[in-house]
Amino acid sequence: MWISDNWKDYELIDATDGERLERWGDYTLVRPDPQVIWKGAAKSQLWKRADASYKRSRSGGGSWKDCRVPETWTIEYKNLKFLIKPMGFKHTGLFPEQATNWDWFSDLIKKAGRPIKVLNLFAYTGGATIAAAAAGASVCHVDAAKGMVQQAKENAKLSGLENAPIRYIVDDCKKFVEREIRRGNKYDGIIMDPPSYGRGPTGEVWKIEDSIDEFITLTEKVLSDNPLFFLINSYTTGLSPLSMKYIADIRIKPTRGGHSDAMEIALPVKSSGALLPCGASVRYEFD
Repeated sequence: MWISDNWKDYELIDATDGERLERWGDYTLVRPDPQVIWKGAAKSQLWKRADASYKRSRSGGGSWKDCRVPETWTIEYKNLKFLIKPMGFKHTGLFPEQATNWDWFSDLIKKAGRPIKVLNLFAYTGGATIAAAAAGASVCHVDAAKGMVQQAKENAKLSGLENAPIRYIVDDCKKFVEREIRRGNKYDGIIMDPPSYGRGPTGEVWKIEDSIDEFITLTEKVLSDNPLFFLINSYTTGLSPLSMKYIADIRIKPTRGGHSDAMEIALPVKSSGALLPCGASVRYEFD
C-alpha cells in the first residue's frame, strides 16, 4: 500500500460511521466516505467542533452545513501550494492521498537528467500538474471542466509556477489524445485519473470498467521513444489494482518493455493509527 504520510497542512483526524473528519490547514471538515463502512466507533468532541460538514440529501446530492470557513484558503505540501474550496459533491479541490504519487514521479523526473514532457489527463485542479512542473517537467494539463482548469492555473500561481511550461487545455481527454496521435506529439510521462462515470461533449457515455482498456491502448500511442513513466489512478471500488495492472502490462509491455506495480493508496488515520484506503494506482516505469 502506498501511503501519503508526509503532510503537515492536511490531517485525517478520524473516520467512522461513513464519514471522515479532516483538518485542512486551520479548518476541520466532515465529509462522507463510502470506504468508511465500520460503525459505532467512539467520536471525539472534535467532530462536534468541525467548521463545516457535508450532508447528503435523501433526494440526491447534498450541501455543506454549519459552514464557518472562508470561500477559499490555501494549504501547502512541501514546496507546493493549493487552493482549498468546498464545492458541490463534497469535493474540496484536492485529493491529498495523491501526494504519494506526486513524490514518486517527481523523483523520477528529477533523476532523469533530460527534459521531460508530461501529459496529465483528467487533470482536475492540477495537483499532479504542479508537482511535475515543480520537479522540472513541461506539462500538458487536460480536463473537460473549464472551472477546474482555472483553479489549476491558480494553484500553479500560488506555487510560484505561473511562468512554468504548463499548457492548459479544456477538452475531452479521449478526443485530445486522438488529435495528439494525428499530430505526432509525444510525451515521456503520462498521468491519467479517469472518472468512474461520465458523459462526453456529445453525450457519449464513459464507464471506466468498459472504457479503461481502450483508453490505455489509445494513450500508449503518445508515449515517446524513451518514456519515463505511466501512472493510472482509479477511485472506482469495483476496479482492483491488479485488474488495472493487467491491462497496463498487456497494452504497454509488449511494445515498450518496462515494469509495473499496483497498490491501493491510503491516508493514515490519526485517532486509530490505521490506514484508510482511498483508491488505487498503477505505476509503470520504463527500463
